[in-house]
Amino acid sequence: MKKLALTTSQLTNKQSEKTLTVKSRGKSNKSPGILDQKRAITAFEFGLAVKNPSYNIYAMGESGTGRTAYIRYYLEEKAKNIKSSNDWVYVNNFDQPRRPRAISLPAGKGSVLKEDFNTLINSLLDTFPTVFENLAYQQQKSEIEHQFNKTYDQVIDRIEQKALKHNIALFRESSSLTFVPMKKGKTMEETEFARLPDKERIRFNNHITALEAMLSSELAEMPQWKRNSRELLRKLNYKTIDKAIIPLITPLKNKYKEHKALLDFFDTLAKDLHVAIMEHLADERGLEFREDANKRNYLKERYIPNVIVENKKNDVAPVIFENHPTYRNLFGRVEYTTEMGSLVTNYSQICAGSLHRANGGFLVLEAAKLLEEPFTWEALKRALKDKQLTIEPPPSELNFINTVSLSPEIIPLDVKIILIGSRQIYYLLQEHDHDFHQLFSILADFDSHIKRTPEHIKTFIHSLQNWAESQNIPPITASAFARLIEHSSRLAEHKEELTAHVDDIYNLIREADYLRSKTRNRKINHQHIQAALKSREERTNRISRAILKDIVENNILIDTKGQQTGKINGLTVLSVGDTCFGSPARITATVYAGSHGIVDIEREVQLGQAIHSKGVMILTGYLGNKYTQEFVMNVSANIALEQSYGYVDGDSASLAELCCLISALTKLPIDQGIAVTGSINQYGEVQAVGGVNEKIEGFFDLCNTRKLTGQQGVIIPKANINNLMLDDRVIDAVEKGKFIVYAVEEVDQAIEILMKNSSGKQDKKGKYPKDSINYLVMQRLKTISEMNKDTDNQE
Repeated sequence: MKKLALTTSQLTNKQSEKTLTVKSRGKSNKSPGILDQKRAITAFEFGLAVKNPSYNIYAMGESGTGRTAYIRYYLEEKAKNIKSSNDWVYVNNFDQPRRPRAISLPAGKGSVLKEDFNTLINSLLDTFPTVFENLAYQQQKSEIEHQFNKTYDQVIDRIEQKALKHNIALFRESSSLTFVPMKKGKTMEETEFARLPDKERIRFNNHITALEAMLSSELAEMPQWKRNSRELLRKLNYKTIDKAIIPLITPLKNKYKEHKALLDFFDTLAKDLHVAIMEHLADERGLEFREDANKRNYLKERYIPNVIVENKKNDVAPVIFENHPTYRNLFGRVEYTTEMGSLVTNYSQICAGSLHRANGGFLVLEAAKLLEEPFTWEALKRALKDKQLTIEPPPSELNFINTVSLSPEIIPLDVKIILIGSRQIYYLLQEHDHDFHQLFSILADFDSHIKRTPEHIKTFIHSLQNWAESQNIPPITASAFARLIEHSSRLAEHKEELTAHVDDIYNLIREADYLRSKTRNRKINHQHIQAALKSREERTNRISRAILKDIVENNILIDTKGQQTGKINGLTVLSVGDTCFGSPARITATVYAGSHGIVDIEREVQLGQAIHSKGVMILTGYLGNKYTQEFVMNVSANIALEQSYGYVDGDSASLAELCCLISALTKLPIDQGIAVTGSINQYGEVQAVGGVNEKIEGFFDLCNTRKLTGQQGVIIPKANINNLMLDDRVIDAVEKGKFIVYAVEEVDQAIEILMKNSSGKQDKKGKYPKDSINYLVMQRLKTISEMNKDTDNQE
């Protein structure tokens, strides 16, 4: 069996620091150095190059593989060759205030326009207390008032002359007119008038009644005189305001003459200013202006453009990463203020979303976060299909907003969306969302592992150097990089591969740097990396230590020496949170006459999951194919994973279960110092399994705690040799001959190691050598079959 035992060189892939080239700080370029993602990079670059709204990109892969860093770097480089996007401003729509107008301006012009309007407002405030105090204006205003008063006085004078002819005086008191009888040029008192003869009093009353009727008739047109006077005053004010604002607006028209939308706005602005100045800024009765603060706030709220997207002149296309893709954060929102207990809003309270800021450039979103937000995914698809951005409340708020809202003008949308997400989300969207493939035609698939070639190792070092420098982490030595490369292969579970999960490596370097700081070394070396790995293991090994303690104290029954029939040590991997460790588990098998077949006890009690149950079922196929070609296989057997109180899944125990079953059939004992892991098929071929390093180290730690005998070891599939990146403590024990790692390709090799006997090969007649393991299995199955047959005949 020595030929099946692995050498120390097969248990790991050591990295020589002499083969590594570590450049000095500042001498390497600053690209992210993403590790061999040629497929993903090619697809990503193609997706960006195609100018088609359906060629958005889904960046698929696991988190921590450097996807985001590469995407950020590449997009920022790509954006340098694309001119900056336009600014977008919303302005007041004076005819329909609920539908603010959207205006596009060249990059950098939005803030300039806003400043120009601030200057305009300052000029308006400086102009309009003064313009109405102008002498020419006051003279024209006085003339209008004089014409009204003159017409009024002429009427009163005529009536007064007629009254005097009848000895009646006309008195003007405040806003009233009164007729009073006179005698000898003097007005009479009421008592004096009462003493007049009746005929005289009747004559006076008749004349007064006639005069009052005449006065009413003459003054019937007075409201029209007032309207005419006010109209003349309005025309004067309009002309005065127009004459004052034309010099203020004309420079703006000249400055922005190439922007038709702005010119149209300036025209409506001029019209609105006439109304605003007279109705909101000035009191017509005296044209006395309000306080400056109120005037300024009113003008700003009504006229200052709301720059929702502002870019710099000669800048590059926008690259936006939205980490919280809610409906409002993506599509923008309209905010409200409270006035007199009511919610009010206007165009100045429109806020842009990420899609506005990314318009003309690139927007990066996390698929999982996007899909968690109600209504957001459907709204995004609609915006991409229609190529337009609409700011409106999310559907969830439509029934709760009891106030007037805005419906801002739609903005054209031209953006490239990059969704970052997992493989599971991608395939779910492909299957259940018919729009997804049409809108996200490009898949950039980022691998989790890369080949461990010299070129990729160079890139790996370069990437870590750049990152460490950006994090102000001291230089890393070649020996430390060698240990990091080995650890990367351990994480990848392959000697010839590196993990693309660079975040795990980053965290390890941070921890190593902390340990370095305690030793006051200037550089991070391999000892710091090793210490960080040990420290990490100590922080997370509470559960594994507790299980080991229970085994050592025989609370969990696991033998590591001696021989037992129908008992074997299987190897399992336990995952708790982010901790993964290996632990041995006893598997037992019993065989007896009957026809119940092989019963998986874990499955019967609903602890065995589908894949584990499949592995047990394969045992029946193997036994039938190998041993019972000439008779019916009638056997009853039970297989159990002892002291297991949780769910069990995976088929990595099927090799151990078969060996245990063969032991129970043949009564041949199994060496308890050898633990087994491996999957099998119906033809007895041993297949690769996962977690092989953790499994080996878990059993080694138990044996080492009980003291190594030199006879202990593990059996693993030969297909797993490339996955071996074992810890130095195991390699040292193997090198000293205290521990053995066997690699097998078929079941016969495993049972020979475990039972210290020849498995036996079939001859041309299909017979096995007498007393070989396979011979004993066939004979026992045949005996049980005949026993069952005899029982059936008796019945």
